[in-house]
Parts: sequence; structure tokens; C-alpha cells
Amino acid sequence: VISFDDLIRSLDKIPELQRIRYTTSHPMDVTDGLIAAHGEVTKLMPYLHLPVQSGSDRMLKAMNRSHSVDSYLRLLERFRAARPDIALSGDFIVGFPGETEQDFEDTLRLVDAVGYAQAYSFKFSPRPGTPAADMDGAVTAAVMDERLQRLQAAINRDQLAFNKASEGRRCAVLVERNGRKPGQWLGKSPWLQSVHFEGESEIGA
Repeated sequence: VISFDDLIRSLDKIPELQRIRYTTSHPMDVTDGLIAAHGEVTKLMPYLHLPVQSGSDRMLKAMNRSHSVDSYLRLLERFRAARPDIALSGDFIVGFPGETEQDFEDTLRLVDAVGYAQAYSFKFSPRPGTPAADMDGAVTAAVMDERLQRLQAAINRDQLAFNKASEGRRCAVLVERNGRKPGQWLGKSPWLQSVHFEGESEIGA
């Protein structure tokens, strides 16, 4: 049996492989070795998608998540210590049964504290057969819509700030496909940003 971080280190030895990314990680699966790999493996891109779902410990417990807000933030601190230029991404759910305005405000505070390069937000949707489907405290559709809009606005704000901070930066771009215009290319930066540029290139370069 090989550990995940050892797998990453093995992939790093393949000469033809230019970049390594993985998704999606889970706070409970993070190991010291994985954090160290982010600082030591040059082909492992400086990008981490680590879902949290809520900034409220009360909601995390209701969701049966094993992490707390504090333990999640401490993990991010360790990743940033290992790789200071790492870009962070996450997942959030609004409107989970029993979510109060205070719980939601806690989520907004977490977003403010982290400064995600990008994140994904969703409205709670009951799935038949799951404990959450039978929980009391359903949040109305109107409230979920309003909270999702506020959350996404905060995420968009931080994503724009991250991208603006990249203006003028020179970095390697992995070309994925042709752009919309003749002579234009589309690729990804090490931080998973889409980059449009013109010039001589080829897919995979």
C-alpha cells in the first residue's frame, strides 16, 4: 500500500509529466506527508481545494463533519507555511436544516478570513434516505437564495482580488486548447487561473 503523498512523489519522477494536481481533498484525510509534499514536490501545483461546507461549528456538527472551523483554519496555516504562494479553494453549502442567520454570518467570516482564490457554493438540497432529509428547521427557498447570493458575492470579491494581484506576474502557462480568435491560446496558470494569450505555441506546451 502506498500513501497518497508517496504517490505524488512517484509521479514527480516521471519526466514527461509537467504538472500534478489533485481534487478533492478532505480535511480528515490530510497528513503531514501531504502537507510536506506541497512544499517539496516542484511539479505539485500551488493549489489546494479543501472543502469546509460551513463556517459554523454548530452546522458542521449537524452535517456530521469531523472537522471544526479552528482545525480547518489550522490546516490551511500549515499548507501556507509549506507553500506560501498556494491558492486556496473550498466548497460551501447554505440553507442546511437549522442554519440560522448567525450560522451564515459565521460562514461569511470564514470566507473573509481565508481569502479564497476560488470557491464553490451550493444551496442545500435534500436527498432521500439521508438524515438531513428528515431534519427539522428547513430553511425557506427565499432565504437560501439570498444567502447564496451574499456568499457568492464575497467569494467573487476575493477571487477578483486574487486575480488582480496576478496582474504583471510572469508565470508558466500549460496550454490546453486554441482560443476563440486566430493565433490565440488558452491555458492554465500554476494557480489554476485561465490565461488567454497570443503568440507561437502548441497544446501541451
